[in-house]
Amino acid sequence: MAEWSTACPDWEARILAGRTLVPDLPLFEAEAARAERIFNRLRIPDVIGKPTMAESGTEWLLPIVRAIFGSYDPEANRRQIQEFFWLVPKKNSKSSGAAAIMVTVLIVNRRPLAEALLVAPTKEIANIAYKQAWGIIQADPELAKLFHGQHHVRTITHRNSGASLQIRAADTDVITGSKATYTLIDETHVFAKKPRAADVFVEVRGALAARPDGFLIQVTTQSKDTPSGVFKQELETARKVRDGEMQLPLLPVLYELPARLVADGGWKERKLWPLVNPNMGRSVDETFLANQLLKAEQEGGDALALLASQHFNVQIGMGLGGNWAGAEFWGRGTDPTLSLDALLERSEVVCIGIDGGGLDDLFGLTVLGRDRATRDWLAWSHAWCHVGVLTRRKSIAVKLREFEAAGELTIVDDELKDIEAIVGIVERVKDAGLLARVGVDPAGLGELIEAFAGIEVTQEAKLLIGVSQGYGLMHAIKAAERKLANGTLRHSGSALASWCIANLKIEPTATAIRATKQNAGDAKIDVAMALFNAVALMATNPEPVNTRSVYETRGLRVA
Repeated sequence: MAEWSTACPDWEARILAGRTLVPDLPLFEAEAARAERIFNRLRIPDVIGKPTMAESGTEWLLPIVRAIFGSYDPEANRRQIQEFFWLVPKKNSKSSGAAAIMVTVLIVNRRPLAEALLVAPTKEIANIAYKQAWGIIQADPELAKLFHGQHHVRTITHRNSGASLQIRAADTDVITGSKATYTLIDETHVFAKKPRAADVFVEVRGALAARPDGFLIQVTTQSKDTPSGVFKQELETARKVRDGEMQLPLLPVLYELPARLVADGGWKERKLWPLVNPNMGRSVDETFLANQLLKAEQEGGDALALLASQHFNVQIGMGLGGNWAGAEFWGRGTDPTLSLDALLERSEVVCIGIDGGGLDDLFGLTVLGRDRATRDWLAWSHAWCHVGVLTRRKSIAVKLREFEAAGELTIVDDELKDIEAIVGIVERVKDAGLLARVGVDPAGLGELIEAFAGIEVTQEAKLLIGVSQGYGLMHAIKAAERKLANGTLRHSGSALASWCIANLKIEPTATAIRATKQNAGDAKIDVAMALFNAVALMATNPEPVNTRSVYETRGLRVA
């Protein structure tokens, strides 16, 4: 229904003015007012004096509470808005507010024996959530009489209606949710990393089909790394609904800064902090955040990324994550039109870098061309991995599947046709009269020597080069970052390449630097290393193999 549209196209103006991000809705006032009164009377058990929610200064929460409960039509027993996506930084009474909302629903619920479910990301957080909810109840003598707690299974039951709230941990408990009328998922970005997270969402939403009075609430901060999997999907859907691109019975409340204010570290301006921290001055201390920022700037990119994502809801991307200086400029170098075809058409000479190839690794390839008109460097990347990586590295399995769907990664079986595909790309560049040389890690030359011999790309022909690794790549690393900074290194905008760049860790010594992983195992960097191998060769300023590209005679060039 049009009157229940939850779009908030003026959200940027609202957040900059400090206004609520909940749009005007035709709420059932009696339901909204009743829930608001109950919510305001609940006491926060872990704060000195046990103030009520009303006394704790959480006025910004009230429009959300009113929308959750005021969208319920008591005559039709139907909730006009069944889903709520709430993105807010840490320490903004997120856990207290979530527990209070779930206690409120147990009080106002009309469905006999209704089940409510609060899913926490870990057992420790589930225990905290249970203590919070039970503490809220125990802080009010009347509620203490009304509810029964079973601490060993983290369950709270309404003595009259039989409605219950069960708190489960995503990392240890079996989550089905198939019978839950009310579900609240805390920290979706963590929960989404569970292998069956997508299945759980299907079950929870399936329960809503049979329980039109129910709801699903997601309360989360930003992800600590690039959004992926279920969290990425849920966040993108929430943004589309907020922006009016999609209409669903979903209310998004996203405390995030407009992209133009985040760029180039703009989120560090203190005047912006209260805009995304609505509890600033209460549960959020500005001086604490300022000190954390000062510390993070000393510690480098990883610490800044963590601070920005968790306390300012800045989505991890290039310029955040990793500590390679070039990462800050990677996003600026994106050219979405730069396919492999386009690169070959525009280039006068091409160097190719290759890295990786183990069964627990990616096999990364970067084609680096030099533009015949501007002499800018143009990069296109692809990677391959064995299907076994998906089981050995479950934490990145969803991410790898996304890269596969985007056409940036090929997952191979035991036939290992990755080398065949790599040889095919190299042969294509060679046949185009553009190949200067191919650079690889000398440790990985063995299998490639035989494969490339079939297309006459050999060490004897000076077309296959072992590129010095470790500190030997220092000049390539520095050349790449300088070319990114001055805008003369362009790339296709591959999400896989961006992920590998963000995973880089630069280790300095007194006289040199080397590139390695942020974290052993899961933090793949093979595409980034393939880029550096290609840069090491291109930095020698190779002469064009042919003065005219074969593409000039194939009808692909436009004068």
